[in-house]
Amino acid sequence: MAIKLERFRDPYLGRTWEELGARVLSSGNRVSITLGYPAKGLKKSLGAQLAEYLASEHVDLELRFASPQGKGFGGIRHIIAVASGKGGVGKSTTAVNLALALDREGAKAGLLDADIYGPSQGMMLGVPQGCRPEIVDEQHFAPVKAHGLQTMSMSYLTDENMPMVWRGPMASGALQQLINQTLWEDLDYLIVDMPPGTGDIQLTLSQQVPVSGAVIVTTPQDVALLDARKGIEMFRKVDIPVLGVVENMSLYRCPECGARSYVFGEGGGERVAREFGVPLLAELPLDLSIREQTDGGRPSVVADPDGEIAGIYADAARHMAARLWVGDQAGGPTIAIVDD
Repeated sequence: MAIKLERFRDPYLGRTWEELGARVLSSGNRVSITLGYPAKGLKKSLGAQLAEYLASEHVDLELRFASPQGKGFGGIRHIIAVASGKGGVGKSTTAVNLALALDREGAKAGLLDADIYGPSQGMMLGVPQGCRPEIVDEQHFAPVKAHGLQTMSMSYLTDENMPMVWRGPMASGALQQLINQTLWEDLDYLIVDMPPGTGDIQLTLSQQVPVSGAVIVTTPQDVALLDARKGIEMFRKVDIPVLGVVENMSLYRCPECGARSYVFGEGGGERVAREFGVPLLAELPLDLSIREQTDGGRPSVVADPDGEIAGIYADAARHMAARLWVGDQAGGPTIAIVDD
């Protein structure tokens, strides 16, 4: 009996491509798969898995991406909030690398710096100080392009050293302007770098913007995990699905002997993810290169695209996007199998 490719289980979702609505075409050892998440970097490993599944020596795999429609607005299909319960856990670094990874995997991605009081994405992306977005029709901003991303940040509109001494309503209003008055161009995903905590900005985003899902960033230490739980509960209360947890500073590897040290504790992110029934998307090591590359305006995914760290971010981005695909099955593509 012939093996049917539509019964192959997706590596991230654990469900068959038939259940997920993937488009599968095959002719001999040539296979074309259209998935609802970007996965260019998965081609080699997935090709090997399919060859084993089909008991074939080789599969000539063509991997395509069909963006789910989502529930965004304007030219944006999906809006994803990257949040943390507290500051200092690497949320902004995670946000910029996830956005860059989505772009590298084949999606059209954008990045909105919603940290009104402490915008940092301009520096992380290497955007020159004093760069201002182009004004269109005297009422809209053209997004600033950086490393292939469409971006917008309060840092593009103010002096880098000027503090935003604003009350909550003013900050919330500024966020709405950045989102609604930016001419985002046909984005599959807009990553929103949220400020830490569970305050006005988070409420404004959840109530005024159709957010598709959220990613929670934490470190393994107990105080960070406590705040991460609060962040997850906040998104649940406003009916925004949590797509997963990213744990930063998971461990330190000695560059001389390779010994591992769990400086901030061990397994905290995994425990929180398991507690709330969401996946652990990534465990990032405490690595000097991540900080140096981001501070230098070339985050890990750009500075070392074939390195281990970039690979971890790419895997997290694919898994995150795959989780969004699950919610868009009603309008998903059909399956067609051709065998000759």
